[in-house]
Amino acid sequence: MTERPAIAPTRQEDFPEWYQQVIAAADLAENSEVRGCMIIKPWGYAIWERMQRELDRRIKAAGHRNAYFPLFIPLSFLEKEAEHVEGFAKECAVVTHHRLEAKEGRLVPGAPLAEPLVVRPTSETIIGAAFARWIQSYRDLPLRINQWANVVRWELRPRLFLRTSEFLWQEGHTAHQSAEEAEAEALRMLRLYEGFLCEMLALPAIAGEKTPRERFPGAVRTLTLEVLVQDRKAIQAGTSHFLGQNFARANGITFLSPEGRQEHAWTTSWGVSTRLVGTLIMAHSDDNGLALPPRVAPTQIILLPLIRKEEERAAVEGACARLAIELSEKRYAGEPLRVEIDARPLAGGVKNWEWVKKGVPLRVEIGPREVAAGTLSVIRRDRPPRERLSVSAPQFVANVEQTLAEMQQGFWERALAFQKSHTRRIGSREEFLEFFTPEDSEKPEIHGGFAEVPWAGDTALEEKIHEEQKVTIRCIPLEQEPLSGTCPFSGKPGKQWVLFGKAY
Repeated sequence: MTERPAIAPTRQEDFPEWYQQVIAAADLAENSEVRGCMIIKPWGYAIWERMQRELDRRIKAAGHRNAYFPLFIPLSFLEKEAEHVEGFAKECAVVTHHRLEAKEGRLVPGAPLAEPLVVRPTSETIIGAAFARWIQSYRDLPLRINQWANVVRWELRPRLFLRTSEFLWQEGHTAHQSAEEAEAEALRMLRLYEGFLCEMLALPAIAGEKTPRERFPGAVRTLTLEVLVQDRKAIQAGTSHFLGQNFARANGITFLSPEGRQEHAWTTSWGVSTRLVGTLIMAHSDDNGLALPPRVAPTQIILLPLIRKEEERAAVEGACARLAIELSEKRYAGEPLRVEIDARPLAGGVKNWEWVKKGVPLRVEIGPREVAAGTLSVIRRDRPPRERLSVSAPQFVANVEQTLAEMQQGFWERALAFQKSHTRRIGSREEFLEFFTPEDSEKPEIHGGFAEVPWAGDTALEEKIHEEQKVTIRCIPLEQEPLSGTCPFSGKPGKQWVLFGKAY
């Protein structure tokens, strides 16, 4: 009889519920008492910290400095940029009072604020007000600022990590002398994100530009990275916006040019969020739980002492302690190995499966037999959970960096192969409908993927396709191959390739 996997249901049986069960089994997060908000538990937060630390290093190396701006934004600030406030109006949480008063045994809002405050949905407006004070001359440019913060966007259909009313992110904001310099900055930061996704998270992404319908409110151009996950839906993994002079005009960000003219600055903004944790789960995990590429794993190697009798304890625990010290002195990807000993008084099988479901790359079992033979029982997370390799301790320590590098590369290659195998070039409306229509409409099976289509439509046609098929243009890929064929929706010669997909 085939052994049942650790997570029920499986991905094929019910992908949305599988996702929730992976999060629960790995103890990553849970819903809070406030609808739409989540509690990120220590293991989930440790993964975010790994992402945060590496991204922060890269952002600083690119010339940006960290700062912090207020959580509350005066309503009048958002009203300065009409398209921006319209784009975020339905998602805003608003503070209208500044005191609670006791009335008839209950606390009720007391004194109304002179001006309502919006809880930060994004910071272009309040950072723009600061930039207007800080920038006087071309000598103050470029100005490059980043902040790590929480934001609130009221979410009607929450899903842990992917869509929550409050989430964590970084948002970068820059100001420049020229449009060319600002556009180059927006693209540079998109490529920085792309490199991070590839090298750290083993996530292949399609880099492209959003259509006007999907563009960030108030931006001139929005650049995006689109990742295809295992239910063949797209996740927007990061965005970078060229804002032109729209926010500079709204906020009065001006500078004295070298020629002595007063000019408006050109600005950008860009960010990624805790949505990346959800993307990581959906891209790499399997029916036994979370699976983590070694570079992002909070613990890369877990040592599991197997002690059945008290007289075995000293030898087994001593072997584990010595191995942990040896491994901690090794380095992978420029950092010391992250090693942990699980010495809890639990059965070996219980502990083993717990770390399987948490996604730790390497599990090492050490019992009296291993101590006597000078060997280790090693299990890789990218192999079947009961597949063990017996190796000598010196051999394991000598090869551990190569093993982790092979695993990291394997995660990347599998994700890339998945993306390629579920990306189809489509030339007819009938093929498009077939690609994005499930066989069972009552309980849709996993279907679809990325559809490359020669496009000659407009926003109205794009909206119509979305209403009928629940499919959107994820991006206009930056890397465009020679175009051939007509647009299957307008019947006109295609102007550019676009990437359609169903999305979170």
